[in-house]
Amino acid sequence: MKHLLFIIFLGLLSLNASTISAQNEENDRIRVIAIFAHPDDGDAKMGGTAALLAEMGYAVKFLSITNGDAGHHEEGGGMLAKRRRAEAAEAGRRLGIDEYKVLDNHDGELLPELHIRQQVIREIRNWNADIVLGLRPNDYHPDHRYAGVLVQDAAYMVVVPNVAPDTPPLKKNPVFLYMSDGFQKPNPFSHDIVVGIDETFEKKVNAFDAHESQVYEWLPWVSGNLDKVPEDPEERKEFLRNGFIGRMGVSPDQRKGLEKWYGKEKGQSFKYAESFEICEYGYQPSEEEIRALFPMLKK
Repeated sequence: MKHLLFIIFLGLLSLNASTISAQNEENDRIRVIAIFAHPDDGDAKMGGTAALLAEMGYAVKFLSITNGDAGHHEEGGGMLAKRRRAEAAEAGRRLGIDEYKVLDNHDGELLPELHIRQQVIREIRNWNADIVLGLRPNDYHPDHRYAGVLVQDAAYMVVVPNVAPDTPPLKKNPVFLYMSDGFQKPNPFSHDIVVGIDETFEKKVNAFDAHESQVYEWLPWVSGNLDKVPEDPEERKEFLRNGFIGRMGVSPDQRKGLEKWYGKEKGQSFKYAESFEICEYGYQPSEEEIRALFPMLKK
């Protein structure tokens, strides 16, 4: 009996291609929400892809579950949270996305608690999401891990009317994707969808540049490189291009994915890419549906 129910459940996750259209029948924009732990996580993981989707007319939202109030060596608390919220808003403007929202949960204290899961469910429902992106629940930072768990726990529950009943449920389960990481245990990341971001790489750099408290202060301090941060604004951007972002070149696995989705010749031309893994808990798209959701993936 349990086996039969599981088969039925998988069938519900694999409906025909017509179900991949937007949740809102009056609005044909495909709606994307990326959910992560801290302001700036989304920029690192998928800033280039978010900018591409926004340019194509998609409704794109970034959601930070914590307010980032612990991520600094000199500042903290409410003033840091206020600063990071302003940085996130500016980064969202530079990426061209619709919204960059920061919830008021404490940085460094995130746990997969029911009330936060309900916050995530409401955000996904209110955005009427077709695509939900989250972090994998294996990471060096506990906030990252639990942000991933919270998104996983929201999958499927977003269609259940009696869960968070104050917010109407979605009509279908969205496609849930993981944003990339390099962790190998318990299992390595699967580069199911790989997007070349050369044309929006500068937007990604500019979005990072907006997170001054992180990329020019906290992260250099914690890595012992604070003395290497330039004072000149343009030199700072070059510092980002050649440093943290510049090191995020195309891996061999990404190159294979780029060649699959774009064709061998174009796939070999990209200098920068972002990858996504299909989560088993959401709608399971076919290759045809993936190309419909990500129209830049064309040979």
